[in-house]
Amino acid sequence: MIKLLLIFLVLPVYCFAQQQTFDITSYSAPKAWKSQSSESMIQFSVEDEAKGNYCLIMLFKSLPGTADPKANFDAAWETVVKEAVSVSSPPEMQPAATENGWEAQTGYAPFESNGSKGIVMLVTSTGFEKMVNILILTNSDAYEKDITGFLGSISFKQPSPSNKPIPDPPIKSSSNTVKKQDGFAFNTTNFDDGWTSTVQEDWVEVIKGNIKVLLHYPKEGTIFPADPEPLTNAAWNILVAPRYRDLKNYRTAYISTYNRPYLGMGYATENATGKEVFIVFFRQGETGWLEFITPDKKTFIQEYKFDPETIRWDSETDLIIPLANMVGRNRFAIASSDFKGKWTSDFTGIQQLYNVYTGNYAGMNVHQSNEEFIFNAGNSYHWKLLAVNGMVGNMKFDQVKSSGTFTVLNNWQIKFSKIESKAKTYHAFWSCIKGARILNLLDAEYPGSGIYTKFGLAR
Repeated sequence: MIKLLLIFLVLPVYCFAQQQTFDITSYSAPKAWKSQSSESMIQFSVEDEAKGNYCLIMLFKSLPGTADPKANFDAAWETVVKEAVSVSSPPEMQPAATENGWEAQTGYAPFESNGSKGIVMLVTSTGFEKMVNILILTNSDAYEKDITGFLGSISFKQPSPSNKPIPDPPIKSSSNTVKKQDGFAFNTTNFDDGWTSTVQEDWVEVIKGNIKVLLHYPKEGTIFPADPEPLTNAAWNILVAPRYRDLKNYRTAYISTYNRPYLGMGYATENATGKEVFIVFFRQGETGWLEFITPDKKTFIQEYKFDPETIRWDSETDLIIPLANMVGRNRFAIASSDFKGKWTSDFTGIQQLYNVYTGNYAGMNVHQSNEEFIFNAGNSYHWKLLAVNGMVGNMKFDQVKSSGTFTVLNNWQIKFSKIESKAKTYHAFWSCIKGARILNLLDAEYPGSGIYTKFGLAR
């Protein structure tokens, strides 16, 4: 009988090999275990043939994640776990562990695969708009110490965009880049991996060497229809086509999955320069439309490690993850001078309730909230939160408010002297849409939650 494995992610590292790195994850491999790796994962395995015992640990490449760690875990359980083994019960969850901006959700359940029975455990870590999954399969508690030591050795590389304004970078592509002057202190971000983001009128322009990516702002006509080819063609005609001529070898592709990507590609001549370039046009989920511009297809393949014209969309979806990750480049530092006037964030949630025995409609439960900041001279502010909760016809209204002064720390954090009853610090950055900036605030006391409060201001 397999005993329950109680795994904690913040434990001292046991006597394993020195730290190694896969994707954004650092780890210490279990001693004397076999290992093999692919583009999407690295696997460690051990087996005792005499006793029939075994254990597999699979560390997967990071994926774009939602702000909800439990939602990421649930999605991974439905795919990573259920595609690997057959489980007959929902996962039993362990307490979440939070460290350095990452929250780990861990669950386990009995499994059966080809007549073999054991325990499957999934650890899903969420932070900084990414998720990392670790899958463990074993039929013996003999490997508990090795598993615990491996998980205790895990750490993740954190994104660290520069917090200083920089001059416009040298641009090897042929078009001219002019920063949009919109009254904010920072219009450029220089990321540690060589990419530079610049705010533009209709997109955020991201450049590294001779590769340029346009993160297009939402625009009417580029969201519907839902059918893949008409949508890609319509968005291409609105966002891309007006800046080019002589389109060649244009094609579209998509993956028929829950969060399916849309893809268009082709060669075209830039109107501004007369030079031919290779264009890949991409969207997945909430990324918006991203336009990748390279001198030729070879340059695109060298950067993103796949050929968009020959990729097998049914089995190589992990190859497009770097494309979706580019949306994270829409990120700009904050300054005290940016905060003026009134900023608001609104949320509404509705539950339709039904009687579990009769199926009859049992009413509607509503939650609404409105959070407001008013920024004045001298770094002073007024804050207010109004919340409405309860069943329709029996609503409760609550309001809290406070005032004080704020301080911008290192251009990526903001500290308020009083929110409700105490001082509060948030991780903060701007993201851009057409004619506006969105203020993203993440409670610095709970960074692993991944839940940002977003405040919008039209400019």
